[in-house]
Amino acid sequence: MMDVREIREYLPHRYPFLLVDRVTELVEGESIIAYKNITGNEEVFNGHFPQSPIFPGVMILEAMAQASGILGFKTMNKKPEDGSIYLFAGVDQVRFKRQVIPGDRLTLESRVVSVKRGIWKFECKATVDGALAAAANILCADRKV
Repeated sequence: MMDVREIREYLPHRYPFLLVDRVTELVEGESIIAYKNITGNEEVFNGHFPQSPIFPGVMILEAMAQASGILGFKTMNKKPEDGSIYLFAGVDQVRFKRQVIPGDRLTLESRVVSVKRGIWKFECKATVDGALAAAANILCADRKV
């Protein structure tokens, strides 16, 4: 289990772009379960359908990528302060199945599919109350800064 203080050790992102609030399960080299609480005061809601706020799909993808980044960094026993950055390198088979709105808890699940020459492939899904909100295969690249 990781709280936001420890998450900040593994991700270079900061508010308003840190999209993982807590890690509830992590098996290095295998999988992670984390979550993002969607609140009505998210900056994105000022411009993304302000009369009927919907958390943007691209932000859901980024949240899944950040959870995957934590899993990758923990597995490699690296942190951004070590001179490494974990870049979002690609996304395939994206599907959005339900809207995510203020008050929702977005559960982020990521599983390592493969690792080759610093390119990691993750199978990801985001759910709300057990209902699938989004799914995607995400590629991340481990690079030196």
